[in-house]
Amino acid sequence: MSDEDRFEDLYRRHRPDVERFVRRRVPPAQVEDVVADTFLVVWRRLDDAPDSPRPWLFGIARRTILSTTRSHGRWEALRVRIASEPHLVDGELASEVASRADLLRAWRRLNDGEREVLSLVAWDGLSVREAAIVLGCQPGTYRVRLLRARRHLLHILEHIPLTDFIPAVPLSEGAQ
Repeated sequence: MSDEDRFEDLYRRHRPDVERFVRRRVPPAQVEDVVADTFLVVWRRLDDAPDSPRPWLFGIARRTILSTTRSHGRWEALRVRIASEPHLVDGELASEVASRADLLRAWRRLNDGEREVLSLVAWDGLSVREAAIVLGCQPGTYRVRLLRARRHLLHILEHIPLTDFIPAVPLSEGAQ
């Protein structure tokens, strides 16, 4: 198989995953540029592609994001986009809104590193080994970071004061 064919196959099979990975970490206006830059690096390093390329691709995308973020001076662009949560219409709306609001507030209190460690397994569905590859560390190191991030998130959730309530979903006129 030629390099062009290998690249096209890799691009076709993995671009949607890479785009979702990037979309959760950068502003919408930067997504296409970061994905394009990621695959430019992939083309240049095609001979380095492993048999299971997904974590390798996420690692390249992550480094591209970091480079882009540094050049634009916006670390906050790494925050995971939670705003796309679906709206509920059932009778437990108030309870669901409160729990989502609590989670959103707790998520915002985590530092960028903790959010990244958690999102790799929660949103990107990577294994510990794959997530460690993305972050460029050993699986044992990643496990410790994940454990600490989970503990910190649970601690924050247990201690969120009620006065911090911020509605996650606006109430309709009839529900007020």
